[in-house]
Amino acid sequence: MKAAVLYGKEDVRIEEIASPPLQPGEARIRIDAALTCGTDLKVFRRGYHARMIVPPATFGHEFAGTILEISPGVTTCRPGDRVVVANSAPCGVCFYCREQQENLCDDLLFLNGAYAQEIVVPSRLVSKNLLQLQPTTSFHDAALTEPLACVVQGIDDCQLKPDQRLLIIGSGPIGLMFARLASHLGAQVTLAGRGENRLQCALRLGAANVIDISREQLAGKFDVVIEAVGKPETWEQSVSLLRKGGTVNLFGGCPAGTTISLDTGLIHYSNLKLIASFHHTPRTIRKALACIEAGVIQAADFVDGHCALDQLPALLAEMTRGNKAVKTLVLPG
Repeated sequence: MKAAVLYGKEDVRIEEIASPPLQPGEARIRIDAALTCGTDLKVFRRGYHARMIVPPATFGHEFAGTILEISPGVTTCRPGDRVVVANSAPCGVCFYCREQQENLCDDLLFLNGAYAQEIVVPSRLVSKNLLQLQPTTSFHDAALTEPLACVVQGIDDCQLKPDQRLLIIGSGPIGLMFARLASHLGAQVTLAGRGENRLQCALRLGAANVIDISREQLAGKFDVVIEAVGKPETWEQSVSLLRKGGTVNLFGGCPAGTTISLDTGLIHYSNLKLIASFHHTPRTIRKALACIEAGVIQAADFVDGHCALDQLPALLAEMTRGNKAVKTLVLPG
């Protein structure tokens, strides 16, 4: 089969590789839609991800497709089923899994290989995080399930309520998903970011206000602030934009080894709540797919380009140089 293989820093190659035989409990899936992701771009730039992928390895993690083959004994799905698969599955037995914090599982099993014609899904993911699609759900929409599940996790962690004043910092795919889901829940959404197209997209998705941070300074006091950029200076700024008793979700992951400085008096005397959301759980994966299948989130609002699998290395290089696409659909066939 044809697949993208990550070899190191900014080194992804499209190769013909052998499709491995199935082990007990596994399923082979034809990939019908895969999407680019900010995390994949970071991995491409760095050449690895300490927790998710060690090169050389097949690459990509947002996808949906059709089951081609299952191992004997698999009863939860069958060939021909249209499915979406999360990019990880928890062990179910460690302390964090027992505490229903599966995103912090001590043995979180990750799956990569979405930029390919086929993928073999390990037994644990088949049993815990492989979901069947409704007949009317498109593969393009379903491929958004994993990133949306992370957004659902963030909103649930914030305990967001209708009519709360929410500031989202960041106009990338994640920030835009936060805007759509939060406005659907009744929050008063302001989104701050860059790029006229992305800011206009935020308004279409339900944001009441947008702020172009290349022209305006952030100001005001909000009930909830979500930092979806992943820069230490933005983490620090986020705290200063909260009202007394407000909540900030430091959602964007910063580069390894970075630190921030915070005003301890402000945090203490304003009774601020600082949280950070990471990844997703089986519950938020299912909640995300339900949002997609209800029409709340659609690929048409986030996917603004497509490319063939053979073109992926050039696309990643272009994204590194500053391509402003929100998400790109990668077509393996």
